[in-house]
Amino acid sequence: MPSAEFEAAAAAANAFTKKPSDDEMLKLYALYKQATVGDVNTERPGMFDLKGKYKWDAWKSEEGKSQADAETEYIAYVEGLKASFA
Repeated sequence: MPSAEFEAAAAAANAFTKKPSDDEMLKLYALYKQATVGDVNTERPGMFDLKGKYKWDAWKSEEGKSQADAETEYIAYVEGLKASFA
């Protein structure tokens, strides 16, 4: 179960007034998925789903990281982005 601090960070990320770069968005996605689901549990999307493949690859790059560590890293990452995008 995600912590209240994690939920607050996710809400803050969704409320950014400016959009982070694609790489920053992928990092947020990957850490969020690793924190909430754990290691990748789906097949890699097909060759025509480029956005899906980028997201899957980003999540896969976090494989092996504990959900607690991913949650902590996500919170810190959102805090770091707040200065530029909140």
